[in-house]
Amino acid sequence: MGMAVEKGKRKRSSDVQRKEKKKKSLRKENESSIEKKTSEQLRFFVEEFEAAKGVELSSLELESLNRESNCILEVLEEADSDVKVLGKSIKAAFGASWREALCEGDGDGGKVDSGSPSVLILTSSALRSIHLLRGFRSMTKECHAVKLFSKHMKLNEQIALLKKRVNIASGTPSRIKKLIDAEALSLSRLQVLVLDMHPDVKGYSLFTLPQVRDEFWDLFKNYFYQPMIRGDMRVCLYGYRVAVSLKGKHKRGHTVPDT
Repeated sequence: MGMAVEKGKRKRSSDVQRKEKKKKSLRKENESSIEKKTSEQLRFFVEEFEAAKGVELSSLELESLNRESNCILEVLEEADSDVKVLGKSIKAAFGASWREALCEGDGDGGKVDSGSPSVLILTSSALRSIHLLRGFRSMTKECHAVKLFSKHMKLNEQIALLKKRVNIASGTPSRIKKLIDAEALSLSRLQVLVLDMHPDVKGYSLFTLPQVRDEFWDLFKNYFYQPMIRGDMRVCLYGYRVAVSLKGKHKRGHTVPDT
């Protein structure tokens, strides 16, 4: 009887160990897959940056980016077609501090810099900015998201909005640069920069629409590049898979449906 009990214990122990081993193996596979995807996105992003600015990053700069392997924030593939999934992915990136970083308003205690978002979304147009903000609606009830584009909105009105606490903001490169230069928009709390890479009806995006592209890369180089290298800020390439599949097509006159 005693031997049978002991044998049963050993079997259960062996089963537990086997399950734990399988869990660890799956975790390693997932981590490896995520690391591979983020390294692919980082390589793509660096190539786009070098091509746009006509420069080549030094080995020291590349080493810094590779060392900060989490500088690219990978989101779920379903997010490409559902902005609500994008919002949930960004929320998850903040871990236990998501409520404090993304939801709390001025009345929740803990003074933070005014006009300093935790998440900043950069898009090619006002319509795209509004569309992406829909994915964060559930998080902006206490502290409203701020729209930072020029269409139907005056600079002074946005400066006034930025005198309050801001957790999430979305806008276009040109207007965001003006607000940073006016010292209305602060980057002191910025942890995630979302870059909208989805194309418009003509097949152009933040990375390919000529004037907007140039404004974006100037903005990135002057204000976001160093925080990214230091590991203070992560970049989310929203629509990366779409951008890769369409790369170069707009140059040949192709158009794609609006998203």
